[in-house]
Amino acid sequence: MSDNQPQHHNPYDAYPQPSPDQHPSAAPLHDDPSRYAAPAPHPGYDQQAAYGTPYGQQPYDTYMQQPHQQQQPQQPQTYGYEAYGQQPQQPAAAPYGQDGYPVQAPAPHQSAPPAPHQDAAPYGVPPGAQQGAYGPAHGVTATAEPAPVEPAPAAPLKPNQLARAEGRSPIIPPGIQPAALTALLALLLALAAPVARPLLVVPVVLLQAVTAAGWFRLNGMWPARQGIALAFLGGLATDAGLLATPHEDAPLVAIGTLGVWCLLVIVLQLRNRGSADERMYALTAGLASSALAVLAAGHLAADPDAVVVGAAAVALATLARALPLPGPLSLVLGLLAGAGAGIAAGQLTGMGTTGALLGLVAGGCALVGLRVASYDYPSRFVHMTAGVALPLALAAPAVYVLGRALG
Repeated sequence: MSDNQPQHHNPYDAYPQPSPDQHPSAAPLHDDPSRYAAPAPHPGYDQQAAYGTPYGQQPYDTYMQQPHQQQQPQQPQTYGYEAYGQQPQQPAAAPYGQDGYPVQAPAPHQSAPPAPHQDAAPYGVPPGAQQGAYGPAHGVTATAEPAPVEPAPAAPLKPNQLARAEGRSPIIPPGIQPAALTALLALLLALAAPVARPLLVVPVVLLQAVTAAGWFRLNGMWPARQGIALAFLGGLATDAGLLATPHEDAPLVAIGTLGVWCLLVIVLQLRNRGSADERMYALTAGLASSALAVLAAGHLAADPDAVVVGAAAVALATLARALPLPGPLSLVLGLLAGAGAGIAAGQLTGMGTTGALLGLVAGGCALVGLRVASYDYPSRFVHMTAGVALPLALAAPAVYVLGRALG
C-alpha cells in the first residue's frame, strides 16, 4: 500500500491501525496526517454529561432515556484536515458559569436542577414545598388565610329579654327590695308628719330626688344631669313655697311652681342640639319629672293624720304586691292590705273607719306607681329609684285631697 493513498480505518477505533507489513515507527511523521486529526468520538460518548449543560437548556440524563428511543445522528463538522473523506466531530466547548468555572452536570443519581423560569426552594426546604414552616418560596405570592374567628360568648339576657324569649310578659315588678325601701321611706313620713312640718321636709326632699332621677332613667335618658337637677329644683321650690304659705294656698303654690318650671324646661330644651325626636323625648321627660317632683310635695300640704294613714297604706300595699303570687291575686291582696292599713292607722290617728277609704285609694295609687316602674325595659337602677319613689309620689295628691275632704 502506497503512502499517498489514504488509509481507511474502522470508525469504532479511536486511532488508525498501522499496516501489517510496515512497522509503525518506520512511517514518517509528516506522511500520516491522521496523527493531527481529532479522534472520532465513541458511540456511547456524551458531551453534555462530560462538560455540563448550558444555561437555559434542559439537562441530559442518560438514565432517563427510554430503550426504544434512538439518538439523533450527529452532523459532521468540517475540521482543518480532510484526510479520510469524513471529518470527525469536534466536541463542543464546555460552558462556563459566572464564577469562571465550567458548569458541572448532575450525577445520574441526583435530581435535575430546576428550570430557569422556576425558583429553587430555600436551603433545607423540601423541593416543591411552597409554604410551610419556612414561609412561601421565592417569587411565589402567599395568600394569608384568615384565622378562624371564634364566636363571641353571648351576653346574658336581661330579665325582660328572657321573659320575651320565654313568651311571658316583659313587664317585671320591682321586687321585694324596692318594696322594702318604699316601706322604709313611708315609715319616715309617718313618723315625721305628726311632729312638725320642717322635719317632714327631710323625707319629702329625699322622695323628690329619687323621683326625678328614676323617671329619667325609666325613659331611657341617662345621664341627664340638667334635666334631673331642674326637676329636683322644682320640687325644692314647691317645698319652700308650702312652708312659707298656709295649707289653704298649697294648690296655688303647686300650680304656680309647675307653670314656671314648664317654661324653664322649654328654655332648656331650646339649647339642645340633638335631633327633633331627642328634643321631644327630653322635653316630655323633663315636664313629667318636674310635675312628679312638685306633686310629691303634697305630703307637706296634707293633714298630718292623712299623711300617717296614707304612708301606712302605701307601705303595706307595696309589700303585698311584691309577694311571689299570681298577678291578679297579688293585685287584690295589695288593695286589701292598703285598706286594712288605713283602718288600723285611722284608729290610731282618730280618723276612724274613714281611714279605710283613704288607705284603699292610697294603696291603689301605689300599685299604679309600681306598674309604671315595671314598664318598658326595666333595669335594676330603675327598680331601685322609680320603683321606690313612684308609689309614694303618686299617692301624695290623693292623701292631700282625701285628707282635707275626710278630715
